[in-house]
Amino acid sequence: MPHQPRPGRGVAAGAAAALLALAACSGVGGRAAGEPTSGSGTTRSSGSTSGSASAGASTSAVAPAAVPAGLDRYYAQRPTWSACSGGFQCATVDVPVDYRRPGGGTVGLSVVRLPASDRSGRVGSLVLNPGGPGGSGVEYARRAGTVVSDAVRRRFDVVGFDPRGVGQSDPLQCLDDAETDALIGADPTPDDASEVRAVSRQFQDMAAQCKAKGGKLLAHVGTDEAARDMDVLRAVLGDRRLNYLGKSYGTFLGATYAQEFPKNVGRVVLDGAMDPALDAAEINIGQAQGFDVATRAFVSDCVRSSSCPLGSDVDAGIARLQRLMTDLDARPLPTRDPARPLTEGRGALGVASAMYDDQFWPVLRQGLSSAFAGDGSTLLALADALTDRGPDGFHSNANTVIYAVNCLDRPVKGGAAAVQQSVPRFSRAAPIWGPFLAWSELPCVYWPAKSTGRPQPVRAAGSGPIVVVGTTRDPATPYAWAQGLARELENGHLITYDGDGHTAYRRGSRCVDRAVDAYLLRGEVPKQGLRCD
Repeated sequence: MPHQPRPGRGVAAGAAAALLALAACSGVGGRAAGEPTSGSGTTRSSGSTSGSASAGASTSAVAPAAVPAGLDRYYAQRPTWSACSGGFQCATVDVPVDYRRPGGGTVGLSVVRLPASDRSGRVGSLVLNPGGPGGSGVEYARRAGTVVSDAVRRRFDVVGFDPRGVGQSDPLQCLDDAETDALIGADPTPDDASEVRAVSRQFQDMAAQCKAKGGKLLAHVGTDEAARDMDVLRAVLGDRRLNYLGKSYGTFLGATYAQEFPKNVGRVVLDGAMDPALDAAEINIGQAQGFDVATRAFVSDCVRSSSCPLGSDVDAGIARLQRLMTDLDARPLPTRDPARPLTEGRGALGVASAMYDDQFWPVLRQGLSSAFAGDGSTLLALADALTDRGPDGFHSNANTVIYAVNCLDRPVKGGAAAVQQSVPRFSRAAPIWGPFLAWSELPCVYWPAKSTGRPQPVRAAGSGPIVVVGTTRDPATPYAWAQGLARELENGHLITYDGDGHTAYRRGSRCVDRAVDAYLLRGEVPKQGLRCD
């Protein structure tokens, strides 16, 4: 589906309450995978300090690593940390818009930290990224009590930042809420020439608006520059090496950092891993296959119950689910929001949302039962959770910034015709989700900023041990990607979680949690071939 957040948006924090309420009605609890929040800001001139140049930083005196040429003033920043509720401290850290021209404009990164509670046993800072691209590290860090263990909380300053263009870090604002609603509700599987033209116009309009509103920053929100921002942040925090926990897309950001700054790698965990060697088509096909595996697992679980709305046979249940999507394409269902009927696009996102965490499968069963009875409200609530929408509108810019990052990171081969010609290949590779994900490259065909990245294996030669975590039935970042990244890294170490849902650490496996904590707290590398359930 062209607007499917990829790779690997978790269930958004801003709408998680709706899911939790639905889960309570279904007799199940759960923890959303959580990310973005809204924010505001503008790109500043080179003279701006945004309150980040004063003395008084409460960081340890650590001899800095080598500073890249021309970046001394950024690496030498000493932010003023101010209390910002819940024991957290907030600051703004300046980075250059364009690292090739560091004397030009700057971006103000919004940063939050929760100081380690055991100051005498403090290890250092642990920087978090929840994924996306477009997820808010600020909001993720504010959920430190569920994101990391109590033991990690005691020994590390938990730090989150909104990457450039995201959340509160000079966010790209391309579309208003109505336009974003239209984008999400659009036809994800155009069937004829007129529908293809309609979807193409929609993405052309989005690209034009981003070009008009994005300014210089639009061409500089790629992962390579976000990784360089993290090294500035490392130095500003006073850490000789970067300790990092990245989930989903955050693993790509972390791997990119390790490739660029291998000597600055501390204790790095990449959970729900992407494989940087894959191109855009391979990413989309892999994710389609991942969602196929997860959907089959959901249906297999559902049909064991006499109350399953998909019947009692797995293949027949999948066929019924596919017919529902086809029916929604022709006749959207009413919901409790008259302005937002359940279209095929919203319905597919609702189903996809529950694949991220098997604790929400009962909510999806409830949503499917209601949809078959003519009410699309529950599936719409699931879609809203994935796209970070609440009753008052969208809580972040993640639904458009994801394209800004992905289109810079991976060039698209061919134009709109090539995308359309790929549909049969995707459908063969992944019969359930292939027809949706085949169109995921279409926005980048029209994107106004030229791609700056390219697929390549990441070795991070000379780094310390890097822990990669893969889940066997992960829908958004298939297990094969974790295997690939762990093989490519010169010092990669794989933990396998035999389970469902997206990512593994702090999702219920004591085996995974113990292994990750032992590495973060004591530097103990997981034993080779460690497999957890």
